[in-house]
Amino acid sequence: MALRVTQVRSAIGTKPKQRGTLRALGLGRIGRSNTLPDRPEIRGMIARVPHLVRVEDVADDDTAES
Repeated sequence: MALRVTQVRSAIGTKPKQRGTLRALGLGRIGRSNTLPDRPEIRGMIARVPHLVRVEDVADDDTAES
């Protein structure tokens, strides 16, 4: 199982740690998305910025195509 994380809100005005978390997730602009493995570390990063991102579950075979 994998997660597709998409940034839906701007990081302007957020705390530096939240901006760093977005960068660690491979995001940086509104509308940009990244497919990441479903691991506790990734879930923890997403939990720090839930108001800035949208998360979707994707099958592992979809990640091979991206």
